[in-house]
Amino acid sequence: MIQFYATLMTVLAGGREELTSRFAELRENRERGSLTVEQAIVTGLLVVAALALMVIIANAVTSRSASIQ
Repeated sequence: MIQFYATLMTVLAGGREELTSRFAELRENRERGSLTVEQAIVTGLLVVAALALMVIIANAVTSRSASIQ
């Protein structure tokens, strides 16, 4: 059981060092990840535009089919 705790403490200490170094890197470069945010916004806008276009087309088809009968 002591070996398990020792191994766990070693892993946690290594993980802490890794997280500390990653946070330090993020603090130095605040612009990192901004491209991903921009891509997510553009993708969201494209999805909204596609949904709006689908609604417009569905309404047009429904109205045309109603006028045929």
